[in-house]
Amino acid sequence: MTVLEITLFALAAFLAAAAALGLWVHARDRLQAARVWAALEAAREAEPPRYDPAMTAGLPEVARRYFARAIEPSTPLHRMVRLEMEGSFIMNGNSMPMTAREILAPPARGFVWQAELGSGLMRVGGSDGYTSAAGIEESWTKFWLHGLFPLARIGGTGDHARAAATRVMMEAIWAPASLLPQFGAEWVQTGPDNAEIRFAETPGLEPMRITLDAEGRPLEVVALRWTDANPERIYRLQPFGGRLLEMGRHGGFLIPTRVEMGNMFGAPDYAPFFLATLTRADF
Repeated sequence: MTVLEITLFALAAFLAAAAALGLWVHARDRLQAARVWAALEAAREAEPPRYDPAMTAGLPEVARRYFARAIEPSTPLHRMVRLEMEGSFIMNGNSMPMTAREILAPPARGFVWQAELGSGLMRVGGSDGYTSAAGIEESWTKFWLHGLFPLARIGGTGDHARAAATRVMMEAIWAPASLLPQFGAEWVQTGPDNAEIRFAETPGLEPMRITLDAEGRPLEVVALRWTDANPERIYRLQPFGGRLLEMGRHGGFLIPTRVEMGNMFGAPDYAPFFLATLTRADF
C-alpha cells in the first residue's frame, strides 16, 4: 500500500470509529430521556380529587380571579400533562422550525422536552430534562446534529439543575392544578393584577411572578432564573419569562396555547428565542 492509501485507510477507520461512538452516546442520551419520561408518567394519579371552587377560599383576589377561569368545576386535578407543540427556536440570531413533545410533572418532580429543530443539513434533535427523586437531582441538555455529532451535551451540575428547576416551576402555568394551595402553591398578591407564586416543595427557587388581565387570563410570567445565558457565561440570577399570547381549554383547564419566552424579560435586551404554539395537551 502507498502512503496515501494507508493515510486514507486510517482516516476512514477513524471516521467510522467516531461515528460508532457518536451513535452509542446518542443512544444513551435517548435512553436517559425515555427513562425519566416513563418514570414521570408512571407517577400520574389515576383518580385525583376534583376541582371545587371552594378550594380557593382565602386566597388573594388575583388568585381567585385566575382559578375562576383556569379550572372548570369538577375537573379532575391532574398535575401531569403531555404536550405537543410547534413553532420556532432562535439560536445565534437564526430562526429554526421546531416541533416538540413534552411531559410536565409538578414542579418538584420534573419534565422532559424532546425536540426536533431546523431542517435539511441542519436538522438537530435532542432533549432537555430534569427530575428530582429521593433528594437526588438529574438534569441535562443534549442535542445532536443528525444523531451523529453532539452540539450540546451539558448537565449533571448543581447550576444546571437549579436553572432547570426554575423552568419546571414556570411551566406549571400549563398545569393549573399545580398552582392550587392544596398542592403546596403559595400566592402573594403584589399588585392589582400581579402575584408571586412559590412552591413549598421547591424552597430554594425565586418565585414565579404572574400578571393577569381583568378577567383572570394570564398575560405574562417571569422569574429570576439561575443561568449563564449572558455574554460573560457566568451563572447568576436573571429575569426569564415571556408573554402568553393565546389561551385554549383542554381537559377542563384553560392554558396558554401560544407563547413567546426568553432571557432578560422586561429588560431592554430581552429577545425571545422560544416561540411555540400548542397542538395538543393531554392531562
